[in-house]
Amino acid sequence: MLLAPAAALAQDCRDVSHAGNGYTVCEIDMTQADLRLFLYDDTGGLFGHFSTINAALAPSGKRLAFAMNAGMYHDDRAPVGHYLENGTEAMRVITNAGPGNFGLLPNGVFCIREGRADVIETLAFVESQPTCEFATQSGPMLVIDGELHPRFLIDSTSRYIRNGVGTSADGTRAIFVISRNAVTFHEFGSLFLEELALPNALYFDGNISRLYAPSINRNDLGFRLGPIVGLVVDAE
Repeated sequence: MLLAPAAALAQDCRDVSHAGNGYTVCEIDMTQADLRLFLYDDTGGLFGHFSTINAALAPSGKRLAFAMNAGMYHDDRAPVGHYLENGTEAMRVITNAGPGNFGLLPNGVFCIREGRADVIETLAFVESQPTCEFATQSGPMLVIDGELHPRFLIDSTSRYIRNGVGTSADGTRAIFVISRNAVTFHEFGSLFLEELALPNALYFDGNISRLYAPSINRNDLGFRLGPIVGLVVDAE
């Protein structure tokens, strides 16, 4: 499947290797991209799948050029942390520690604004109160101001297929990554810090991680997802 010219300019997906592990990296040019979050449709029903989003976009002459699960969710697929879609808040910011990876502080928020996207540590997000059009909170942070999360263990034995996002300092690049083999948090965070040289990066999830990238013939199937991030382009 060939990408339309605008989609090709807005994104680039490729496979990379780092420290013996494989990853698929999709870089989005936020100066050209229509990047959105998707959770519920106009009737309040759950999107859940990449195909459902594509079906909803089709009547307006649009489609997804890229998509990925984008944050942790409860059994009913409701977001665990802050979630904002088209300026409407579905879930407040959670600042306290808690169980699971989400509560492994510091965690953070992925904020999408016109022409830029930023990964922001949660307390800094609360303090700065940026005006996001879309936002999803997840955790833990992978990279925080150029440093790995302090609780990542180099000798950890916890390995999963993991996915997350990092952003450039000026917010013009959003780089989404999914591992191609099971990796530790330390290995995953090191990819963002050492290979991609990003100052801030956020963990989305592990084990359930999925990617839709037709430019590289990738369409991961499975059970219904919660929040999904997607690049919207003209259908051609």
